[in-house]
Amino acid sequence: METVYGVDGAGDRGRALGGFLRARRGRVAPERVGIAPGGRRRVRGLRREELAQLAGISVDYYVRLEQGRATQPSPEVVDALARALGLDTAERAHLTTLACDRRGPAPAARVSPLLRRVLDSMAGLPAFATDHRLDVVAWNALGAELIGGVDDPRRRDGNNARFLFLDPASRQVQPDWRDRAAEAVGQLRVAAGRWPDDAGIAALITELSERSADFRAIWATGEIVMCAAGRKRVRHPEAGLLTLDFETLHVPAAPGESGLVVHVYSAADGSPDAEALARLAARLGRPVRG
Repeated sequence: METVYGVDGAGDRGRALGGFLRARRGRVAPERVGIAPGGRRRVRGLRREELAQLAGISVDYYVRLEQGRATQPSPEVVDALARALGLDTAERAHLTTLACDRRGPAPAARVSPLLRRVLDSMAGLPAFATDHRLDVVAWNALGAELIGGVDDPRRRDGNNARFLFLDPASRQVQPDWRDRAAEAVGQLRVAAGRWPDDAGIAALITELSERSADFRAIWATGEIVMCAAGRKRVRHPEAGLLTLDFETLHVPAAPGESGLVVHVYSAADGSPDAEALARLAARLGRPVRG
């Protein structure tokens, strides 16, 4: 069995930084950065010495970064590595987080009475709130129903990542399962880098890596997928296949807390999806819980 520290990014900042760099290095095609691929390569993507040269740092220092023996690169080195790896905004932010010395107790996540009232007032829109561990901590009736019945522990697990990777029913609820799975892994990777001392995140990542080959494969890519708004498809046994717009709203964190994310879904007025949601909401007619 793999230990918590056996998973890159779970509980060990050095391993997290090295694992992320290694995964992103493997993504860069040599010809994309002006390097002739040459003969047969033993590694996918760039070699360590090639990336070090592109970033303008010594090979020895870069090797120590990947091995977790150097854990606090300067902002200039972080910027050079981000440019050499072609990181996007979210990936660059994650690399910066990993390079910081973040220590402290695991943050709490509190659902305020105001947030409960807000969710209750949105009875016609599916909505739910998650914490940094992807636990669904509050919801309204329509939101709970839309994501597989999270208000009933007999129907699904209360953690979104555990539901996605360990419950076959998630593939019925989420027809675009692989996209949703990649988002969950990306969010957990960011959380693990931001709160390296959070035993709950480390334990969850370890559990999923031990029990799900899909999780291991996606985690190994080092992907950072952060979805703030867009469109998703969800399948409900009564309402059918729905295509909905969504927004994620960030609840500011109080001191010592991690903050929450509220996920809100909607459909265009007069559309078949909006009508299906309205029928489902009318049938449920239950107050917010969580």
